[in-house]
Amino acid sequence: MASASRRVPTPKNGVDFRGKVVLAPMVRSGELPMRLLALKYGADLVWGPETVDQAMIGTTRRLNPHTQTIEFTRLPSHGAKTPCGSQRESVIYRIHPSRESRNLIFQLGTACPARAVEAARLVAGDVAGIDVNAGCPKPFSTMGGMGAALLSTPDKLCAILEALVKEVGSKYEIGISVKIRILKTSEETEALVRKLCQTGITGLTVHCRTRPMRPRERAIRDQLRMIGQVCREAGVACLMNGDVVSRDQAEELAQEYGVDGAMIATAAESNPSCFRSKDDGGFVPWKDLAAECLQAALEVGNKFGNTKFLLGNLIPGKDKLHRMVSTAKSYREVCELFGLAEELGGIAREVDERIGIVYDRDGKNAVKNAKLKNETARAAGGDTARKKPSPVDGRSVLAQRGAEVSRALAVEI
Repeated sequence: MASASRRVPTPKNGVDFRGKVVLAPMVRSGELPMRLLALKYGADLVWGPETVDQAMIGTTRRLNPHTQTIEFTRLPSHGAKTPCGSQRESVIYRIHPSRESRNLIFQLGTACPARAVEAARLVAGDVAGIDVNAGCPKPFSTMGGMGAALLSTPDKLCAILEALVKEVGSKYEIGISVKIRILKTSEETEALVRKLCQTGITGLTVHCRTRPMRPRERAIRDQLRMIGQVCREAGVACLMNGDVVSRDQAEELAQEYGVDGAMIATAAESNPSCFRSKDDGGFVPWKDLAAECLQAALEVGNKFGNTKFLLGNLIPGKDKLHRMVSTAKSYREVCELFGLAEELGGIAREVDERIGIVYDRDGKNAVKNAKLKNETARAAGGDTARKKPSPVDGRSVLAQRGAEVSRALAVEI
């Protein structure tokens, strides 16, 4: 990988991107269980999914005693309540401090320097860096001038980065970075990168596609050497992104194009062991990864719907287990499908109860029908018959991040 003649100093609590192969920020796919799997199998750093500044502002930081995770929560706008009548909080962002904190980069969706600083301050003490999303082309990110829309307003993007460097990076001693896409011409891209490198950032990631391009279109790398050179002259670490499928390939491409490291996105969704080199064992069978993902999700209390989404990416679509998991109604049912009921059944039942999954009278099957839930509650003699349970994570988490809740697919950002 490239070496720099000069370097922007790495802050005390930050990380140097040089020589790193990292997990890309991805909506839904970048939640905590997948980040933990990526780190286990060799990812040097992990990016969380883009979180919009407005979603973070107003949250409360707390330590979850069940999972030992740090959660940033807020009361949902739809007014969901627990069975005892109190409002149930939504988890906006979750961090495992002992397993990922010093390797985690928080990606921020923003279009306003003041809001960016306000949101970043909340999480800055728990992460190794703040990264501004200036590359996602999806409407949930570009609305309001965020994401790839910032490529059209470089002065605003620079103002955001400068504010974060001054008000967050220097005070919390962490790095501030940005992720962009290439522009139509090499000249335009070079001018943008030079401006960004003067803001005080420590790292820049370039997704080698233009704003209109989608993942199915092949990445364009003809501007990559130039971008790496501009960053090297400024002492800013440069990562490449786009069609990188393994650690071995990442290191080869970084060497070939003169950049400092690489980011893996889509390939990590289906097999996070892609971060492990061939010499260290290479790829792990999907069944092993899916079982590990399930266990990690239980350990951190991950939202059940998101866990099914993660498993759906790991399990081949033609395998019968894929359909069975997609229709499962509880963690305990998924454990049974994996043959892990004896090993994980106890914790599965506890997690189901904490996130509001209700079982039928026999205690065997999870139910969704509100009427049956009430009948179950009355049979148990409880007062939940008059209260509608809702998941502890809330249904508005992705909406608050700016994602399309029920239809959103994993998106590389």
